[in-house]
Amino acid sequence: MKYMGSKARIAKEILPIILKNRRAGQWYVEPFAGGMNTICEVEGKRIANDIHPYLINMWIELTNGWIPEKINREEYVKIRSCLEKYPAHVVGWAGFNCSYCGVWFGGFAGETKTKIGTVRDYQAEAYRNVKKQIEKMRGVIFQNKPYYTLKLPKRSIIYCDPPYEGVSQYRDKFDHLMFWEWVRKVSHNGHTVFISEYNAPPDFKCVWKKEVKSSLSANGKAGGNKISVEKLFTLENI
Repeated sequence: MKYMGSKARIAKEILPIILKNRRAGQWYVEPFAGGMNTICEVEGKRIANDIHPYLINMWIELTNGWIPEKINREEYVKIRSCLEKYPAHVVGWAGFNCSYCGVWFGGFAGETKTKIGTVRDYQAEAYRNVKKQIEKMRGVIFQNKPYYTLKLPKRSIIYCDPPYEGVSQYRDKFDHLMFWEWVRKVSHNGHTVFISEYNAPPDFKCVWKKEVKSSLSANGKAGGNKISVEKLFTLENI
């Protein structure tokens, strides 16, 4: 699924590191699951959490067999202007998969003519992409909670992809200090935690990094082509 900050391009590189010492029956948890582009590549016991209620409702219905209908521009505008009048999963689909670059109501994406004269159907593409994920997500437990209220199974493997510090869309909306303190706490409680970020406090070590093209521009808006160094961190000396 197209999703701002998606790790789809690097999932196959970071997951072998994250899952290297996973034991049989050990739970894998994503507190910031978003577009599910990482968790769909993991097998076994899994919990996918996200704070966005419409997003989680959408994924629950999709994995239960719901097939979304095409949404035209007029209907898109109606949904955006009055969310409470529509089922939560429909709002989630319109807000993410009928929007430009998968940004929450970031502009209508429907059918458009390309430079070579063909027609591109963005909503059909979105469904084809999601359909591939759905089959891999059977049995996932979905939750919609603040990350710090999650009840974690004992000694879970936790992968966090939080809002990145310094990205303009999230600035002043996410308490990064509180997040790192939470990671320290659950790490000391026996969980194994990995975090995707550009930077981390000095007591965290970088276990992987790679230069990638970001979906965000230099000012933090979607649709850019900014070069960034993605990193994977874990708490040192646990």
